[in-house]
Amino acid sequence: MSAGAVLAGLTGMASTDAAECPRKDALGTSRILSVDARTTPRVGLKSFPQTLALADHEVVLTFDDGPHPPTTSKVLAALARECVRATFFLIGLHASQHPEMVKRIAREGHTIGHHTFSHPFMARIPIDKARSEIDRGIAADEMALHGVSTTTPSTPFFRFPYFEATQAELDLLQSRGIVVFGADLWASDWNEMTPEQELKLVTERLAASGKGIILFHDPKARTAAIMPAFLRYLRENGFRVVHVVPPGTSQKSADAR
Repeated sequence: MSAGAVLAGLTGMASTDAAECPRKDALGTSRILSVDARTTPRVGLKSFPQTLALADHEVVLTFDDGPHPPTTSKVLAALARECVRATFFLIGLHASQHPEMVKRIAREGHTIGHHTFSHPFMARIPIDKARSEIDRGIAADEMALHGVSTTTPSTPFFRFPYFEATQAELDLLQSRGIVVFGADLWASDWNEMTPEQELKLVTERLAASGKGIILFHDPKARTAAIMPAFLRYLRENGFRVVHVVPPGTSQKSADAR
C-alpha cells in the first residue's frame, strides 16, 4: 500500500487510482481522494489546524472566483494537456452568467465547489445574509450545472471568500455536511505582478512546503498564462496531483463529471 493510501486510511478517507492518461509523458492525476465532512469538516493550514492527508510531493490544485471564459478556458486547456484534475470554487453570479463554462468544467472531469453568490466578506455580515449568500451561490451553481435550483450541493465543498468566516458560519456548513476548504499555500495572484513573478513565487512556496492544497484564481490572466509552465514544474520536480471528490464518487462517475 502506498504512503498516500495509508494516510488516507488513517483519516477515514478513501483513495483510488486515477484514470490512466493517454499521453504517457503528461503529468497526469495520481489518485482520487474522497473528502467527507463527517471526518474532515475543514481543511487548509492557512485557516485551520488540519489539512488533507497528503503524502510528500502530493498537491491538490484549486481555482477560485470563476468561471470567466477568456481565462478559465486557458486554464482548462493547460490542465487537459497534462491530464490533470482540479477543483473550481465558483461564484454563483458568475456561474449563472456562464452556464456552458460550468458544464465544460464538469465535463472535463473537474470538481465543482461553491464560493458564495457575490463574494462578500462573510465575517462582516449577519448570519441570515451569510446563509443567503451560501444558498444562492449553491443554487446558481447547481442550476448552471444540472438545470435544477437547489440549495443541496451535488458536491458539498465550499470555500469562504477571503478565507473569512465566523464560527456560526462554520458550524452551519458542518451541520449541512459541507466541507470547508482553506488552502495550504497560494500564488497571491490577487496582487499585481508579472506572470514570471507569480510562477517564481508559487514554485518557491511549494518547494518550501513540499505538498499541499494550492490556491489560484482562474479569472486572473497571469495565472492562466503560467499554468502550462507551472504544471511542467510539477512534472519535472516529482510532484503528483491528487483529485478531491465527495464520498461515493467512483472513478467512472469522476470521469463523467
